[in-house]
Amino acid sequence: MRKVFKALAKPFTETAGLARWMLVIGIVITAVFVICAIFAPLLAPYGFDQTSADGVQFVKREAPSGDHVFGTDRLLFDVLSRTIWGARTAIEVVVLSIVICVFVGVPMGLISGYYGGWLDRILLLIMDALFAFPSFLLAIVFAFLLTNKLPSGGFSGVLAVSLSLSVIYVPQYYRVVRNTTVSAKEATYVEAARAIGASDFVIMRRYLFGNVVQSVPVIGTLNAADAILTLAGLGFLGLGIQSTEAAEWGHDLNRALADAGSGIWWTGLYPGLAIVLLVTGLTLVGEGLNETINPTLRRRRLLPVVMTPREGDR
Repeated sequence: MRKVFKALAKPFTETAGLARWMLVIGIVITAVFVICAIFAPLLAPYGFDQTSADGVQFVKREAPSGDHVFGTDRLLFDVLSRTIWGARTAIEVVVLSIVICVFVGVPMGLISGYYGGWLDRILLLIMDALFAFPSFLLAIVFAFLLTNKLPSGGFSGVLAVSLSLSVIYVPQYYRVVRNTTVSAKEATYVEAARAIGASDFVIMRRYLFGNVVQSVPVIGTLNAADAILTLAGLGFLGLGIQSTEAAEWGHDLNRALADAGSGIWWTGLYPGLAIVLLVTGLTLVGEGLNETINPTLRRRRLLPVVMTPREGDR
């Protein structure tokens, strides 16, 4: 009987352990890139657009060596330095876009779900219209408009790409928070708050906000992984961030296309590997958080059952 209970409890403990391991591994991978982003001036041997050192110009497309561990590309840039500085660009864009999404999407969803009526219908129509477009195509359009077609000449590359990513992710935050608010505003504790004379602002701030934002960290982490791929796609197409503005992995992959046919592998390997690792780390963090925070997915750990031996078994 004891073996039966252990066999029944094993899947639950293995599921909880897998979620924790996913979260830990994802945090470690992401932390490596965050450290590279913060300390890029100290870790990178050269600047992101540096083509010479001590008055000596770098060799074009030099293979990995002692002077250039990851080699150089056709623009004389050091690939290792570009890869490290690219982590800073990726983290900046992701953090800025997620912050914009949270500060725009969460209040909109909270107000829309709480008040309903014509405001809710208009916001739903706008968000559904944004959902109707392919996200990457929408990012391309906004990146092009924000960079080149504004009367003032457009935003800088990092800001333009961040705003473009925010446009495609705000509807997700809005829909999740709005749907949760519609259900939570009918709860008994909200009715009690209204009965004691609490204002709408107090109800939304003290009684609803904490309950409707529980899924936001998971959405933000998963969107961060998707934002890395979208950023790389925009850079690969030549939109947003250019080589002289900042190091960007997708733009470096675009330049590496011409090198692939000549057997020069190092210019595209390391930026591509950085994209894969960071996306994997953020995805593991998101899935681990989802398994840990989401009450509908969280498995209850079963304690081992110790059976008292019967008289005949002694």
